[in-house]
Amino acid sequence: MRALISVSDKTGVVEFARGLRELGWQVIATGGTMKLLAESGVEVINISDVTGFPEICDGRVKTLHPKVHGGLLARRDDPNHLKALRENGIEFIDMVCVNLYPFRQTIAREGVTMDEAIENIDIGGPSMLRSAAKNYKDVTVVCDPADYDTILAEIRGYGNTTPRLRLQLSAKAYTHTAEYDAMIATYMREKAGLDEKLFLEFDLVQPLRYGENPHQQAKFYRSGERVPYSLAYARQLNGKEMSYNNIQDANAALAIVREFDEPFCVGLKHMNPCGAAVGRDAAGAWTKAYEADKVSIFGGIVALNRPVTRETAELMKPIFLEIIMAPSFTPEALEVLSTKKNLRLLEVPMEKSDAKQRQLVSVTGGLLVQDLDLETRPVTADMCVTEKRPTERQLADLDFGWRIVKHVKSNAIVVVKDGRTLGVGAGQMNRIGSAELALKQAHAQGVTEGLVLASDGFFPFDDCVSLAAASGVEAIVQPGGSVRDEDSIRKANESGIPMLFTGCLLYTSPSPRDRSLSRMPSSA
Repeated sequence: MRALISVSDKTGVVEFARGLRELGWQVIATGGTMKLLAESGVEVINISDVTGFPEICDGRVKTLHPKVHGGLLARRDDPNHLKALRENGIEFIDMVCVNLYPFRQTIAREGVTMDEAIENIDIGGPSMLRSAAKNYKDVTVVCDPADYDTILAEIRGYGNTTPRLRLQLSAKAYTHTAEYDAMIATYMREKAGLDEKLFLEFDLVQPLRYGENPHQQAKFYRSGERVPYSLAYARQLNGKEMSYNNIQDANAALAIVREFDEPFCVGLKHMNPCGAAVGRDAAGAWTKAYEADKVSIFGGIVALNRPVTRETAELMKPIFLEIIMAPSFTPEALEVLSTKKNLRLLEVPMEKSDAKQRQLVSVTGGLLVQDLDLETRPVTADMCVTEKRPTERQLADLDFGWRIVKHVKSNAIVVVKDGRTLGVGAGQMNRIGSAELALKQAHAQGVTEGLVLASDGFFPFDDCVSLAAASGVEAIVQPGGSVRDEDSIRKANESGIPMLFTGCLLYTSPSPRDRSLSRMPSSA
């Protein structure tokens, strides 16, 4: 039995080749792989001794030869194939172990030239993978170092790899080359000035019991690149399987959590926050968030940006919750919360990252793609457009409310005091309706003064300012950009309310953002 090894990623290859030799296989290798194996004491055959032809063109041509591809593609059960091999002095190659030139890593480097990128386009590697994958009934194809141990174990146990494993490895090889070619095509189309073609790479995480409704089938996939604040890379520590709606809601909660550096907690229902707060620690943030809306949080989702301790767990345990997410849980917290067998506990990576991310939203027959909105403009005193200026306490609440309202369905109004939400008005057809809802919630908690109001869109009329002034609101933050901005400013001045314009629309339906100051018609 003969194996041809030619790898860019040399992780574990020496041990793999040594294992094959111990099992009686011959090992053929190319260039750098052959040098490494020989220096490591593994008996290896130079590919040129097999082909009878030297590597040429700086290694561009070394395995593109009939003695390689004939040895891979010949069917062992076809007399004509066997005759052709005998007449041409070609021997079987029973295994190909290839991983490809690091094209992705090359083009990711700052300042890389096109010539450098081109030299990292593998030709012989994909050809060998496809040849071996096509003839999987007789040939083992290996493109992932993670499979080395499994392959050696099967050869030890059965004398060769099993047909089932060879089929699985064949499918992996075709997937590997497809992703590789898509990456090259994307790069070359950009350089050539051709219209972009979007190639997506997502791996199945799990089939779901059903989708948004019981009659809809659904699955959960994750992107190939690990990103922070992602449910796709969360670790479930307790509870039953996640549902489609659970995943949607949990993702919305994580988007809010990443807005804050200080200890923060948010409760969420149906894609909207029902209570959010900053605190001295996780326990303090949870307590304030829970007290913001004790009714709506029932059966909801909670996310924190600090480890869950026993103290926090004891406070949360009496409340019926579907999911709790945090960067970690102490063993004592897990002991407390895992007694609730259906409560899903998710450990979510929450490290900060400047990596650019995309947001994909499907529409019938198409796909909307935009940059994920990872930036929120801080609310600062110089944004004030009124005669009265905000106090430091008001400014802190304005900034807090602005970060929350960004994630509420438009039209959105959030009412805040002392670093916690008191009222959330979401998804109304007009802005005054959302304001009425949010203020009614705040007043229901007995808070009628010292309030701060945040709006995700501009005020088309001065009615929101009038309502706010009559309802105990002491400061307002909104994007500005209405043709009637002066009416709202005038009303705020008459009422003695500081009002700040951020110049950034936050329309959320469910998530698009308009970062530019816009003079839009008064239909908002």
